[in-house]
Amino acid sequence: MSRACELTGKAVQTGNNVSHANNKTRRRFLPNLCQVTLISDALGQRFRLRISAHALRSVEHRGGLDAFLAKAAEHDLSQKARLLKRQIAKKTAMVAEAA
Repeated sequence: MSRACELTGKAVQTGNNVSHANNKTRRRFLPNLCQVTLISDALGQRFRLRISAHALRSVEHRGGLDAFLAKAAEHDLSQKARLLKRQIAKKTAMVAEAA
């Protein structure tokens, strides 16, 4: 399992530990990933995703998983999230067409 957020694509970064004596050693900056269950209002289902804490705040700010995925770019999303985005778009289009 890769250490990358399924919604934002935020992944491991590398850099240096720099001591007081200016010695540099390589290190890794890991994203703050959380295993969460998010509910899709359009599909009426729960989905378990591994996302960063920052992405979780963004989902809440935008008004839920459906609204977040509607605005999200395809290249940032994981394969699972892309499939979910397409399902939600299809379902909302069917509801809009029926109304």
